[in-house]
Amino acid sequence: MSDNLQQYAHIPLKQLSNRVWRTYQGGALIDNWKKTTPEIDNSMPEEWIMSTITARGKDRPEHEGLSLVETKEGVLPLKQLIDSNQELYLGKALAEKYGTTGVLIKMLDSVERLTVQVHPDKEYAKTVFNSEFGKTESWYVLNTREIDGEKPVVYMGFKKHVTKEEWRTHFENQNIQGLLDCLHKIEVKPGDAFMIYGGVPHAIGSGCFLMEVQEPTDYTMRVEKTTPNNLKIGPELIHQGVGEEKMLECFHYDTYTLDEALSEWKITPEVINSTNDYTLKTLFNKKHTNCFGLSELLLDGKHTIKSNSSFYVAVIYSGDGVMHCNGIDYDYTQGDEIFISAAIPKITFSSKNPSKILLCYPPN
Repeated sequence: MSDNLQQYAHIPLKQLSNRVWRTYQGGALIDNWKKTTPEIDNSMPEEWIMSTITARGKDRPEHEGLSLVETKEGVLPLKQLIDSNQELYLGKALAEKYGTTGVLIKMLDSVERLTVQVHPDKEYAKTVFNSEFGKTESWYVLNTREIDGEKPVVYMGFKKHVTKEEWRTHFENQNIQGLLDCLHKIEVKPGDAFMIYGGVPHAIGSGCFLMEVQEPTDYTMRVEKTTPNNLKIGPELIHQGVGEEKMLECFHYDTYTLDEALSEWKITPEVINSTNDYTLKTLFNKKHTNCFGLSELLLDGKHTIKSNSSFYVAVIYSGDGVMHCNGIDYDYTQGDEIFISAAIPKITFSSKNPSKILLCYPPN
């Protein structure tokens, strides 16, 4: 079987739908993007893309979160394909350093505000979870909607007046408004991009549909014990089993003015190249983090992407067309999520209709 699985490293691989349960409600804009009806908000508000990790949650299916790919051998986890020959699928450097993709990609759509939370930086993750990866992440806002008259916002970073003692008191008293008032509240629109480093407190507000590219873990520390929709959150989802005291140590207690926060975390996309056929922009790159990368290809014609010795993932946000790979043409369309292995030397995208293609990259 292992030898058979290696053949799939030479073709673009489309994953099956991979919705994941979370503690918040949403997902209608994912249905809209996928052209799925009905468009509904429920407890499956995230689509995990090319995932080789499972989601954390009590009494959830054992393999929830793992991406699946349809092959001649049947429907198989992407992880099984990669493990059949990591160097072929991932590229030599990634295979030797991590033995895994080193990245997780999500589409996330919130109809309610997410709980106030934080993710570990690498040092905390190594010390507390014995994990090589923390959970530094990025947000690229793709669409928004007003919920109950509320404009879409995100919260991030401590305001200047906040102290560790004040934060602890609000947590112990479950003073949710007090917690929110400690954070900068930022209105967002499509095209906005943010880096959320490990240790930075944050929350995504209602009405945000975004792509999240992150380190490949599901470690989330929460300071709200009940969601805005009145779902009780168990201790394992509050502190991941390490206890409340250790959970509070995950936060970085640096403070910022709003201008400092925006300067620190809001990213301005930059055009790399532009022709009559395409515009290629970089959003997140090595200037911001060595954990992952994200670019955006606006295509109205043809563009060839050459291998850089590692895999990447193409997410078709809009449009349709053809991918030319190793002498064969493959269709692509809005909603497709495509794994392109390190073994593919180049691939040419040709649009039938103008296309927005999000290109996600592993650690460099």
